[in-house]
Amino acid sequence: MQQGIMELMWRSSHVSGGNAHYVEALYEQYLDDPSAVPDEWRQYFDQLPRPEGGARHDVPLEPIREQFYQLGRQRRTTQAAAASDENKKQVKVLQLINAYRFRGHQKADIDPLGLRDPKPIPDLDLSFHQLSKADLDTEFQTGSFFLGVDKAPLKVIVNALEQTYCRSIGCEIMHIVDTEEKRWLQQRFESVCSAPEFSPDVRKHVLERLTAAEGLESYLASKYPGTKRFGLEGGEAFIPMMDELIQRAGGYGTKEVVIGMAHRGRLNLLVNILGKNPSDLIDEFDGKKVIERGSGDVKYHQGFSSNVMTPGGEVHLALSFNPSHLEIVAPVVEGSVRARQDRRNDPVGNKVLPINVHGDAAFAGQGVVMETFQMSQTRAYKTGGTVHIVINNQVGFTTSHPEDSRSTEYCTDIAKMVQAPIFHVNGDDPDAVLHVTQVALDYRQQFHHDVVIDLVCYRRRGHNEADEPSGTQPMMYSKIREHPSSRARYIERLIGEGLLGDDDAKAMMEKYRDDLMAGNHVANALVQKPNKSLFVDWTPYLGHEWTGHADTTVDMKLLQRLAGKMCEVPDGVEVQRQVAKIYEDRRKMQAGGLAANWGFAETLAYATLLDEGHPVRITGQDVGRGTFSHRHAVVHNQKDGSAYVPLQYMADGQPRFTIHDSFLSEEAVLAFEYGYSTTAPNDLVVWEAQFGDFFNGAQVVVDQFISSGETKWERLCGLAMLLPHGYEGQGPEHSSARLERFLQMCAEHNMQVCVPTTPAQIFHLLRRQVIRPLRKPLVVMTPKSLLRHKSAISSLEELANGRFQMVLPDQGKLEAGKVERIILCAGKVYYDLANWREENTREDTAILRIEQLYPFPKEELLEAIKDYTNVTEVVWCQEEPLNQGAWYSSQHHMRAVADMLRDGLGGKLKFAGRPASAAPAAGYMSVHTEQQRQLVEDAFNL
Repeated sequence: MQQGIMELMWRSSHVSGGNAHYVEALYEQYLDDPSAVPDEWRQYFDQLPRPEGGARHDVPLEPIREQFYQLGRQRRTTQAAAASDENKKQVKVLQLINAYRFRGHQKADIDPLGLRDPKPIPDLDLSFHQLSKADLDTEFQTGSFFLGVDKAPLKVIVNALEQTYCRSIGCEIMHIVDTEEKRWLQQRFESVCSAPEFSPDVRKHVLERLTAAEGLESYLASKYPGTKRFGLEGGEAFIPMMDELIQRAGGYGTKEVVIGMAHRGRLNLLVNILGKNPSDLIDEFDGKKVIERGSGDVKYHQGFSSNVMTPGGEVHLALSFNPSHLEIVAPVVEGSVRARQDRRNDPVGNKVLPINVHGDAAFAGQGVVMETFQMSQTRAYKTGGTVHIVINNQVGFTTSHPEDSRSTEYCTDIAKMVQAPIFHVNGDDPDAVLHVTQVALDYRQQFHHDVVIDLVCYRRRGHNEADEPSGTQPMMYSKIREHPSSRARYIERLIGEGLLGDDDAKAMMEKYRDDLMAGNHVANALVQKPNKSLFVDWTPYLGHEWTGHADTTVDMKLLQRLAGKMCEVPDGVEVQRQVAKIYEDRRKMQAGGLAANWGFAETLAYATLLDEGHPVRITGQDVGRGTFSHRHAVVHNQKDGSAYVPLQYMADGQPRFTIHDSFLSEEAVLAFEYGYSTTAPNDLVVWEAQFGDFFNGAQVVVDQFISSGETKWERLCGLAMLLPHGYEGQGPEHSSARLERFLQMCAEHNMQVCVPTTPAQIFHLLRRQVIRPLRKPLVVMTPKSLLRHKSAISSLEELANGRFQMVLPDQGKLEAGKVERIILCAGKVYYDLANWREENTREDTAILRIEQLYPFPKEELLEAIKDYTNVTEVVWCQEEPLNQGAWYSSQHHMRAVADMLRDGLGGKLKFAGRPASAAPAAGYMSVHTEQQRQLVEDAFNL
């Protein structure tokens, strides 16, 4: 028993354990003379049993040692309990700090109108963390909180957290996985409690920009009351925000800023930031025609470009033209930015900055927003991070309640999918707006990821100026009517701080009004004689009338050399067996041992363009291989999975050859490529649909940009769309690329619609697209079964010395005088018709292919049929149903040409094809086969 107690004493506190012998000696000394030991020991020993009579040597030490042990244990227990309580509270304080970081934004004062329904946030209460007011004066470690001190009273910590996360800025950053990014953002906000001190000059400049924003709206409201303009009233802080973004970006060395803009505030941005002359805007309000050709567009869709001076030098600004389809401009901007970055050899994105401005309801509601975020870090579409600004009116495009606009807490929640930081800021606090603007741009420049600023404001007027919003939002608009403007509130604050005199603000407004009425530019730092080298020179491509021809010939020796080079695969790259066979066949085609097939001719077209100095860019969901395995421009090493692209190694210093399989999107991707092509006139830009019908997922891009961009905005575009199209019995969805839709949109030579049927045709068609100085969108119905059809071949001579033929004449050996019937067709059906004619030995029928359906080649078609003077019947044969394909849109052209051959012949034009159908094709192979047989026979026997 004694030994056990000694062991316990040995392991316990300073009154036992290794000090036992010393303590026993002290105790013996105490028994002799209590005053001989220190007071603290005397207090211990006084509590022990005293010897009753007898000498001190008669006192048994074992019980005393036991008493020492018990006393030590009590003391240790008391100390440990105190330490444990303190440690627990320290942990709770750190948890409280984290709670503010996670949920402080939900308590933040970000709504200028105070309409936000505050919900209790228990995580931010002291009691939730087992803390109380009694702990407010207790000092705690601040942990990772950037307070500037390691330890502070709880009340100081809480006050700093409230200032940082619960005032005019609500930060959502804790969803970011990257620790470095998250810590960087925490430091930027916490170190200044989200309220840095700006100099008086900076704040007066902010007021001047607020004055400009409010001044333009009030001027237009008085001059054109009730006229639709989508004014910025209620969101005026957007103008100083944009001013700061551009100036700060220039300080970083940015050379170009491309902006996608919502309708609301667009006119204000044009005049006060980009420097559009107010007199030009007034002309538009007065309804004057401002472009010579085309339809033009409403003023709040217009784009603009200018140069401004910044601390880092001259910066080119480009505002994209924008249709009413809301968010669709966002990926267009990204494409334009990527083209500019490629031109500047800027893969990181330091020299060109994209800014996309959104409306709150559109940001939450439009699927293309998600698609644009999803592409932001992919190889084909990254632009080094985008600054997104949401002008958050807190009400939808009509006057709907947020409950009807989204299912998420914030309209910006979609941005969390790419871990973009989100800064909600009260639009009535210009200093806070300035702070988040600076942090947002610095973050983008530091990490090259997207960032979102949610400018929470309001809409003083209705959806447009003729709208009365109080009919559906009475409570909101009763508050708005009584709510002073952001400028008025800021003036009051500056006067209260002694930074502004009573008359200074009035003089500022009067000066702005005077400049506006005089037609002077009112944008700060506008460069009157811009440096033209900062932007794309479109001069060589302007003013060209339509021509269908171009010299696309290539010297035979050069052609063969390039063909050989594009088939070279270095040692160490192990090629998959079937791919190796494709490359071996191409080498035979290069040598003339095999006729050229589609994949060889198409790839060789790219090689020749690269050789002539034209960059080539191809994207789509399966473009590296080609959906039908015909291209194989990308070779995958079977050893390690690495990719090798022969066309990127044709020659030293060659132009870019970019080929990327896209993510599974059509809308954003096609919009991106449109934006790219409008900024890269010297490039061949190609988007290929995996199946032709997939383009309908991007129909809005075709409608709003590709088909009408030139006539609305005078924006040229040379984008090529390859849409696999053909009736192979694969069901309704993958048979038709909806040729009829494109032809219906064709007018004023706005685009080209072609259906090439030979390798030589696609070779020269792709080359023509870039070699001609004319820039028009190209829609190509590319084949599927013809990619390997035994008859769909061409010779090297046809590639070297030919050209794209808009009409291919009959390939048979017919006597023109014996021909009584002409069959006109386009696409794969030609080969079915030719086979039937050969099998049935029909010598009275000529078959002509119209390879370009728009612009319709009337002269070329007449030339192809002029020798058939005995023709009595003309038939148009198509695989598509009667109500689809080219029939309805093109028959008047064919009739006109037939009448030129013989008067009245056009009136006899007949149709051979599938019956009218709601679906594009039959879903059963047996039905498809019978329909195909019938339409071919009808072409000959109607």
